[in-house]
Amino acid sequence: MTVRILIAGEALTDIVIEADGTRREHPGGSPLNVAVALSRLGHDAHLLTRIGSDARGDEIRAHLAESGVVLTPGSSLDQPTSTAEATLDAQGAATYTFDLVWDPDASGLPEQVDAVHTSSIAAVQAPGASTVEDVLRRYRDRSTISYDPNARPTLMGDPASVRGLIEANIALSDVVKASDEDVAWLYGTDDVEDAVASWLDHGPLLTILTRGSEGAVAFARSGRVQVSPVVVDAVDSVGAGDTFSAGVLDALADKSLLGAEHRLELEAIPSNEVASVLRRASALAAITVSRAGANPPWSHELD
Repeated sequence: MTVRILIAGEALTDIVIEADGTRREHPGGSPLNVAVALSRLGHDAHLLTRIGSDARGDEIRAHLAESGVVLTPGSSLDQPTSTAEATLDAQGAATYTFDLVWDPDASGLPEQVDAVHTSSIAAVQAPGASTVEDVLRRYRDRSTISYDPNARPTLMGDPASVRGLIEANIALSDVVKASDEDVAWLYGTDDVEDAVASWLDHGPLLTILTRGSEGAVAFARSGRVQVSPVVVDAVDSVGAGDTFSAGVLDALADKSLLGAEHRLELEAIPSNEVASVLRRASALAAITVSRAGANPPWSHELD
């Protein structure tokens, strides 16, 4: 089922430094990756972001156009495009450093969307975080709200300084997905499942924890659900979590569970349906892991 989804957050140029020192550049940013993944899966994806009028901005616009993502009217500015350096280790895991300005213009947004997704830096970094919060509140009465904290310690600093902002976004959301590394950093604990399960008490209807080689765990009113990982020959992990987030929304759309009018149905989602959501998201993320960079799959590539 095709739905319209608004994604709010940063788009930037990823400068990837391989373990051997090789450098390459390509469009990136967690929210951009989610938008691209959703559009490639056949959904009507609109991206509220901030990109410059320089060559890097042009490359991002071309990348979005190629994947069918609609850029909202206020997203292009006469300023430099932000960058993120991703340094890969021998296993392909990425460590990030950023040169980022986040002050988006939320004009000209679509009137009606089935879901709104935000993630990472966009939801906590001033001054744009307040714009993102306004967008979430504006659409909450008619749309499903999806959020991935996607921690970036280099920019976010001490977890205590952003925990309140992140938890406020969680409280506004219906669906929250986080990695075990993000939750461990945010709360300074190994009891990551307890933390993600506790979010159900504050607003969300479905919370999800990705655990790398241990698969994924979800919590809903129907209880705890765990699925095994999809095993592939990994190239790198860039964009895998973003593809997972898109996969969750794609699976919920297929079950006609997106939109505020379906909130009660989402709240009552049974465990077997939660498991199928996790398997769908895991399968899509595995494809991204199997190739270089944030390159989520197209619908025609799926079995």
